[in-house]
Amino acid sequence: MTKILAIRLLGTLLFAGGAGICFSTAAVSQTESDSGGVGISGTLDKETADKVFDTPRAYSPYADRNFPTRPFFGDTHLHTSFSMDAGAFGARLTPRDAYRFARGEQLMASSGQPVKLSRPLDFLVVADHSDNMGFFPDLFAGKANILADPTGRKWYDLVKSGQGGQAAIEIITAFSHNAFPKAIEYLPGTQPYRNAWQETIDAAETYNEPGTFTAFIGYEWTSNSAGNNLHRNIIFRDNGDKASLVEPYTVLEPLGSDNPVDLWKWMAAYEEKFNGSVLAIAHNGNLSNGLMFPVVEAFGKDLDADYAETRAKWERLYETTQTKGTGESHPFLSPNDEFADFELWDKGNLDGSVAKTPEMLEFEYARSAYKNGLKLAETLGTNPYKFGLVGSSDAHTGLAAMGEDNFFGKTTPQEPSPERISATFVDNPKTGVKIMDWEVGASGYAAVWATDNSRGAIWDAMQRKEAYATTGPRMIVRFFGGWDFTDDDATSRLPAQTGYEKGVPMGGDLSEAPDGKAPTFLIAALKDPIGANLDRYQIVKGWLDAQGELHEKVYDVAWSGDREPGADGKVPAVGSTVDLTDATWSNSIGAPELISVWTDPDFDPAQAAFYYGRVLEIPTPRWTAYDTVRFGVEALPGTTMELQERAYTSPIWYTPAG
Repeated sequence: MTKILAIRLLGTLLFAGGAGICFSTAAVSQTESDSGGVGISGTLDKETADKVFDTPRAYSPYADRNFPTRPFFGDTHLHTSFSMDAGAFGARLTPRDAYRFARGEQLMASSGQPVKLSRPLDFLVVADHSDNMGFFPDLFAGKANILADPTGRKWYDLVKSGQGGQAAIEIITAFSHNAFPKAIEYLPGTQPYRNAWQETIDAAETYNEPGTFTAFIGYEWTSNSAGNNLHRNIIFRDNGDKASLVEPYTVLEPLGSDNPVDLWKWMAAYEEKFNGSVLAIAHNGNLSNGLMFPVVEAFGKDLDADYAETRAKWERLYETTQTKGTGESHPFLSPNDEFADFELWDKGNLDGSVAKTPEMLEFEYARSAYKNGLKLAETLGTNPYKFGLVGSSDAHTGLAAMGEDNFFGKTTPQEPSPERISATFVDNPKTGVKIMDWEVGASGYAAVWATDNSRGAIWDAMQRKEAYATTGPRMIVRFFGGWDFTDDDATSRLPAQTGYEKGVPMGGDLSEAPDGKAPTFLIAALKDPIGANLDRYQIVKGWLDAQGELHEKVYDVAWSGDREPGADGKVPAVGSTVDLTDATWSNSIGAPELISVWTDPDFDPAQAAFYYGRVLEIPTPRWTAYDTVRFGVEALPGTTMELQERAYTSPIWYTPAG
């Protein structure tokens, strides 16, 4: 019996990395019997041999890709019972519970209701408050260190006698007025605090599964000077072996500070001493009463180059949407933007102790910060507000449940019930600041374009700002900027291939415009597979002119249907299919995907600018609509019942030459 191997098999062996074999160009023909050797038969000429040894161009368009090919969805801001305020409001779920829920497990909520996500998340940061971390679980458990203190014993007895609400009010009041019993304060350096931080780390280590689910180690630094919210979420790239070498930076002196500059010093010291990596995400600024994005001075010190450089280094992302409102822009700041009036909290600071004034708004919203950042860059040499965008929940329930039809509230009393649609969340009679529970939003999530689902890859994507915010849906959004995109690029089914080859992704930079060229943007969006169709894709531009004046404009770039822009350049409303009688809607309008190439028609190469994408869904029922149907209750007058969910990309910045 004779074995015959074609020459192409040899070629395959060579492409797979086999040893080189030389032949003459003459025909080769050999057969051998089964007694030994390899039979070869065929004809080889020079042209065929050259083809064998040449490296062919890859046929597969997916071969050798080294860029992110999918977004990962998660929550960078979730609280559990380890947070002082969450515990006071009745949260009983732990960091371990939070990770289990985010991974897709069904849990029993603190209110005694079963709850599960429609789909697992890809990552989660349990970001419990740094100050007094872990106090409430120990109070509920009756730990000896708490019972040994008379006030601690009193609070424990109140909880056990069914008066936990009274205990919670006393505890929060004592903490906010710096009257908390010193003997039972959970501070860095004490064993109870160390235990809580170590359990936070251990929970993340237990549920972190690279390739499947990422559990980040983190916490929330909780600056709240005079009730003005300046919180930051701190996220470690590192595993527990490094994170356990430090304890969270707190607010109360002398161990901590409420000044962000001191937080950045702590971050720098951690990285230098332990060769670690951390970043900060600034809390939604709408409750800071004008302090989140200063332009003149902060904490009594004039802004300088060092402040700008340091803030830009550590604060890579900004939380632009969450349960306490959306902070992209405001109608007062953007009167020509018909979509700026979305899920706003604009009545006061965090505790309602100071009412909002219009003058504060400019220094609380992302778009105005982006504009002011362009001007500060000219005077300070660095743009301190060159951050990317994410959304997250800030839920204090241990449940990252932000679907409108599956919303479990911000705090445990706001978990589903017939009463929550008419209940009051904040009521300060001294200032008249009043916020109703229905004003709490089912928002949001962070989307990150990473190469894989791991701490390193997702953190690195956050660091380079290749991320976007969503108000809840998991739509897929691309945003690339360059100088050479053409309309043909929008016909590709692989827009990212072209996007990375010819431009930069969201979070990137353009500079030194080629002569005669304006920036071009390749944009694409795909609906959430189980969500609503898309209405439109917009690009928001801000720029600084030669006279030092700041400007903004919103462009409709791609939209569904055959609508035509009006004389003002705006595309008409998409309409609505929402039926509030049964909280339903249909995808009979809108589009499943949008893709286009847009060139800035108003570009001036001498003007610094930024661009970011905003994607809107068609209208759908808000969580309040689902509550009225499921509980058979009436909504209060003025309650928002439907909305257009949306996504916001991180910007791409243009800097003139020189």
